[in-house]
Formats: sequence, C-alpha cells, structure tokens
Amino acid sequence: MANAHLTWLGHGTFKLESPTGKIILLDPWLEGNPKSPANAEPDHVDLILVTHGHLDHLGDAARLANAHQAPLVAPWELGNWFTAQGVATAVGHGKGSRNAYGDITISLTNAFHSSSTPDGAYAGEPCGYVVRLENDFTVYFSGDTCVFGDMALIRRLHAPDVAVLAIGNMYTMDPLEAGLAAELLGVKKVVPAHYGTFPALSGTPDELRAAVPAGVEVVAPEPGVRVEL
Repeated sequence: MANAHLTWLGHGTFKLESPTGKIILLDPWLEGNPKSPANAEPDHVDLILVTHGHLDHLGDAARLANAHQAPLVAPWELGNWFTAQGVATAVGHGKGSRNAYGDITISLTNAFHSSSTPDGAYAGEPCGYVVRLENDFTVYFSGDTCVFGDMALIRRLHAPDVAVLAIGNMYTMDPLEAGLAAELLGVKKVVPAHYGTFPALSGTPDELRAAVPAGVEVVAPEPGVRVEL
C-alpha cells in the first residue's frame, strides 16, 4: 500500500491524501487566505474536518462539502450550525469518539482555544483530530491550542506517527510549547501550522527545530508542496 501524503495549503489548512487516494481537508480556508497557493482546491474531496468556528478555519468548508457531497465533521454544536447553513452532509461529533468513514477512523481530541462562528453563534468547544488511515498510519492535528499535559493521553490512546502542530504564537502555541507537545505526543515527525500568515503569527519552523526533542524531524514545506509522510 502506498504512503500517505500531506500538502500545506497555508495557515491552518491541510490536504491529507490517504494511501488509497482519499482526500481529507482539514480547516479549509482558501478564499482570502494570503498563504493559499494557486490552484489549491482539489479535484475531489472525500472528507472535511473542521476544528472550530473561526472564519480562518471554516472559510470554505460549507462550499466544498456541498460541491463534493463530502461529509463535513465538526464538534457537535458547530456541526449543527453547518446543518442550519444548508450543509446536508454535516456531522457533529463529541470528543473522545472514534468514527469510521470507510476505512479511515476519525477521533476528536481536546484543544484549548475559543470558538464562535462568523455570524457570532456559539460553536461549542474547539477540538483537534486524530486521523487513522487505511494502513493504520496515524496523523494528529492539534488545531488551535496551547500545549496541555493530556497530550500524553493522546500518545497513549492513539500513538500518532506524525503531529501537525500550530506554532504561530499570539493565538496558539508558540514553538517552545509545540516542542513540548511533540515530546508529550512521542512523535518522530512534526509539521508546523498556523504561522507566517500575518505579522502577529511570529513563530518559525527553525524555532520549532530548536525546541523539539533530539531525533524529532521537523518538516516545513512551502504552501502547495506535497510531502510524503
């Protein structure tokens, strides 16, 4: 079976390609995203995951879900909001759940942040995601969060192979906290997220490289560059 591939589409948006060619979008914000590469929108989408209700994370989720008839997974209250916006494929899940979408399993984890929709509605608590692919390769997406000690439980429960960690500072973890997150998660590879979009997001991949434990690889592709995991 082929390996998984990941493409950073700028800010907190990622395209994860499974070994069998399934396309999973996380926090799709393409229109208006200053870091989004040209032709970022995939030809097909099989699954969309949204961590919380802020515009820079759900920007294109409803449009893409409707266009591709793809399940749109979100925390419960945010899933209900998407349904009210006319997204027939929206599904709300609770943290701690494990939900199968074909041969791919999605688990919602804790995250410490805030969450409200662009129209001001309450969007429930934010979350992170653990995505277990068809070959059991597992990717953890932190979403917008600070580091927290129970990332050690994510390691114990899910044993992620790769962690995608916010490093921007101001609104999320900075590189120092992300380095500790990598230690708690026990991963050997980290992909930084949510940095460089605006001046306030000052964290850098080099700062993350200085903060992760010895032996942890930091892979920081430019937006639009597809990397093998």
